[in-house]
Amino acid sequence: MLHRALGTTGPQVSALGLGCMGMSALYGPADRDESLATVHAALDAGITLLDTGDFYGMGHNELLIRDALRHHRRDEVQLSVKFGALRRPDGTFLGYDGRPEAVHTSLAYSLQRLGTDHIDVYRIARCDPQVPIEETVGAISEAVSAGYVRHIGLSEAGCQSIRRAAAVAPIADLQIEYSLLGRGIEAHILPVCRELGIATTAYGVLARGLISDNWPRHRAFTPDDVRGHTPRYTGANAEYNLDLVDTVRALAKQRGATVAQTAIAWALAKGPDIVPLIGARTRERLAEALGALDAPLSPEELTRIEEAIPADAARGDRYPADQMRYLAPHTA
Repeated sequence: MLHRALGTTGPQVSALGLGCMGMSALYGPADRDESLATVHAALDAGITLLDTGDFYGMGHNELLIRDALRHHRRDEVQLSVKFGALRRPDGTFLGYDGRPEAVHTSLAYSLQRLGTDHIDVYRIARCDPQVPIEETVGAISEAVSAGYVRHIGLSEAGCQSIRRAAAVAPIADLQIEYSLLGRGIEAHILPVCRELGIATTAYGVLARGLISDNWPRHRAFTPDDVRGHTPRYTGANAEYNLDLVDTVRALAKQRGATVAQTAIAWALAKGPDIVPLIGARTRERLAEALGALDAPLSPEELTRIEEAIPADAARGDRYPADQMRYLAPHTA
């Protein structure tokens, strides 16, 4: 089984993690049976890290993972859970809550929904601008001392917040978007994480499916698909960004790989401290993603692909306007 270290203080996880969000929310309808089969296939293939959030489908995703793990040994799986996102029943975004009381309450509900006595990596989904990160991390540290959490993570935190959090307690990893179309972390955030021995769990490595062979031009979105409300995936921005994907496609064809496999291989090539999360919702897409492990990029190929797609090449914000202010600085 392939493993990478999730930070100098974190658990051992597989080279790829499975992001389960799309099985419950934000990308349109998903098939429950296929979702369960995909989680099982990922675990059977040696993936050990499952990522979720208590607000993915308002608890639906945690319950799905609980059902998927009924016949798997708990100690063979690392559960990464995000909390703190506030929603109305209709899904309307309300902000984030990082108060210590909210940390402990959210944790209690997640433990119950997941059917477990501990969570391996626990993190607030975004830093709450109304609550010092020291207070949020301090509360998670209390949960670590009590045995309910194994490791503390961060998500979409900027350099200052990362340093302040690390001064309170050991931070295992930073979960943040990182892809060929979103390389904003390279200038400042990634160096800080490496300085402090904090791993990077990279989500969105396929830019929510844009970097693939499966995104048609002039795509129509269902009303519950957040990508239809996000500048990077709509209108002229989408057309421009799809031209960039065509560049990846040409390079992928030369190396006998798919676009998705090439994008995942790029993320893997950026360092052993980076664990890409694969947001596969079907066994077919999972199998394709796993193929990236058998087709690593050479140093020459890495240089070529980064010359073809510079760090600031993509157009359009990567989140809807109401969420942009919560993102880490310099990563839009």
